[in-house]
Amino acid sequence: MELKDLRIFKSVAAEGSISRAAAELNFVQSYITTRMKALEAELDAELLLRTARGTVLSPDGEKLLKHADGILARVDALHEDFDDGSQKGSVTVGTVETITRLPEILTAYQLCNPEVNISVYTDVTKNITRQIMSRDIDCAFVADFTDHPNINKMEILRERLVLISNAPEITMADLKQKPMLVFKKGCSYRAKLEEWLLDAGIEKTKVKEFGTMETILGSVRAGLGISLVPEASVSELIETGALYSYDIPKHYNDISTDFIWPRDSGKRGMLERFAETVRKFKDA
Repeated sequence: MELKDLRIFKSVAAEGSISRAAAELNFVQSYITTRMKALEAELDAELLLRTARGTVLSPDGEKLLKHADGILARVDALHEDFDDGSQKGSVTVGTVETITRLPEILTAYQLCNPEVNISVYTDVTKNITRQIMSRDIDCAFVADFTDHPNINKMEILRERLVLISNAPEITMADLKQKPMLVFKKGCSYRAKLEEWLLDAGIEKTKVKEFGTMETILGSVRAGLGISLVPEASVSELIETGALYSYDIPKHYNDISTDFIWPRDSGKRGMLERFAETVRKFKDA
């Protein structure tokens, strides 16, 4: 039995609905259903009763909820007891591609905490958020995080997004014809670009997905298409004339970079100290 299944079960019980629990935890509904069926199979008990209004706990479900509350509370307390300030252990950090100061932050933390093993996981905001909710990673740097009661958020900065191309001029016809070079679905920059183009009445059928910012920038320079990126990530290329940038309406060009971590993490002390390192860079 996995602890994250108990956390998912608690969310379903609290929300009274698998679909609402999925939205709360930022999972697809089918994943929640699969995990609950696995839990029922393991315990050989029916835990959830489906009704017209949602989901309620069966008598066995009520019994499991009491155990789950106790188990998760004891696990969190166990981690707290062993979090003695010595800064030993491991931290998995999720991040989107464009956090330019991440190496400096990690270096500063590592110098003060040499016995902590740091792992870095790179993905788009939506997937990273899902990993935070399921406690598969410990903390993360994401874009435009929506406030959540179970997640701490520190806004690090607000960034301005610009449209980039290798051409000195860009027309509405170019926007319709040129491929859109983006990260995979779940990327906040991609969502902003798609929203703007849709509101402008431009339907993009040509989309090319890439895994790194370096590849996107190189492909734009080669004339493969256009993209929407943080201005700070391309300032040098723009200054040298390697790329050209174009403003888009303010409603679509403003985005936050946020540091997030779970409120109920068993590594609470360690993560709060990591957050303090981030805060020093934020305030610098």
